[in-house]
Amino acid sequence: MKQLLTLLAFLVSSNTIAAPVYNVRDFGAKGDGKTLDSPAINAAIEAAVNDGGGQVLLPAGTYLSGSIRLKSNIDLHLAAGCTILAAPASMKAYDESESFGGFPEYQDGGHTYFHNSLIWAEGQTNVSITGHGRIDGKGLTKKDTEKAGNVQGGSIGTGDKAIALKLCRQVTIRDITIYRGGHFGIIMTGCDLSTIDNVTIDTNRDGFDIDCCKYMTITNCRINTPSDDALVLKSSYALKKPVVCEHIAVSNCNITGYKCGTLLDGTYVPEPVGWVCGRFKLGTESNGGYRNISLTNCTFAYSSGLAFEEVDQGRMENIVVSNITMSHVHHYPIYITTGCRNRGPKEVTQPSSARDIQISNVIADDCDSLCSIIVTGMKNEPVRNVWLSNIRLYFKGGGTRDLVNKDYREQGTNYPEPKFAGWTPAYGLYARHVEGLHVNDVTFRYERPDYRPAVVLDDVRDCTLRAIDAPTEDGVDKVVQFRSENIKTED
Repeated sequence: MKQLLTLLAFLVSSNTIAAPVYNVRDFGAKGDGKTLDSPAINAAIEAAVNDGGGQVLLPAGTYLSGSIRLKSNIDLHLAAGCTILAAPASMKAYDESESFGGFPEYQDGGHTYFHNSLIWAEGQTNVSITGHGRIDGKGLTKKDTEKAGNVQGGSIGTGDKAIALKLCRQVTIRDITIYRGGHFGIIMTGCDLSTIDNVTIDTNRDGFDIDCCKYMTITNCRINTPSDDALVLKSSYALKKPVVCEHIAVSNCNITGYKCGTLLDGTYVPEPVGWVCGRFKLGTESNGGYRNISLTNCTFAYSSGLAFEEVDQGRMENIVVSNITMSHVHHYPIYITTGCRNRGPKEVTQPSSARDIQISNVIADDCDSLCSIIVTGMKNEPVRNVWLSNIRLYFKGGGTRDLVNKDYREQGTNYPEPKFAGWTPAYGLYARHVEGLHVNDVTFRYERPDYRPAVVLDDVRDCTLRAIDAPTEDGVDKVVQFRSENIKTED
């Protein structure tokens, strides 16, 4: 008896006793792409929950599905060869959108309603979606028309997001592929202690939206979004209070703007430049602000660049970006701004603010000459302490001489998108309402003649420019200053 107990103790300590596996086919799933399998998948999840948790396995096959309700201590495992195929709206297979409780909505519907998604969870712990299978959101809508009661353009029962997680802890999403993810491929709101690794998204709207989350790592992912943002951090009012998005580390990711589907099939077809594509972004929903964010060792192609936007009375601080390469950059390579859209309760009176942002080791080629690097604050609340170092940008050129005197719009209450403001007065760096701007070892080049200055500083204080390597045309100054103080320049 003693020997038996010793053997059992050894087996447990060596993890040789496997966790329970609940094969969805044992619960009636067909995997034929025709039968609605979400009832069987949900039955397998409930059985696992009743037994204390385990892995819910989807073996190879195509599982036509409506809403799948992920629960605590469940690993939803998509085996190689498995596809979860989003059902069409006509099947009315998605859960009804939850009520927001009569509280005013200060964010888009996509950030407000979660239950009408393909896979969703709320208030769960220790949940994961893993495996080398695929989610195909063919039946999902990408339209921003989410409403309580799940009314989408008059159609009840439409799904809008591939994966939607709210107020969950200890989340892992690993190895899966998402094709056509609806409004969002993955949205996580108010989630803590999360890991996203080796995920591929090729979609026709947003890739990742990380909203009001903290303590999260996003690594080794490939995100193709030709029609919207690739990887976005937000801090909306979806939790009915301002919540900072903080302690987020992103590394070793590829962001692209190829035609939807061509990342997965390997043809890599560039899309014409439109509203926006690709890019890493903070904002625009920014009630709670951002703190302690790191982005490193990432590549961009046929996409917009880096956008840091704080316009809803939050604080954006302690942002570090390093080791970034970009090719074929649409609209702008680097954009830092604050504004006073103030989409939130009227009782909140503090202004948006941004400080302590460091960007280094960036190379970008074939950059759209519409916009230089942009750093803009507000007249009474400047952006503070920005470091730009070891940056090489190659622009297409073509700017005209008169742009240096352009009345470039104040951000104010406008939607913070440089496209709507038009050409910047400088071709390399335009800064306005900034206190503490430190630029070192920066190279700008252009292909066609550009008659704008390389750098324009407007209401910039405590500025250091060192080792700026930038050509200018005859008669054009390299650096132009308007109402700027304490400027130190070194060739």
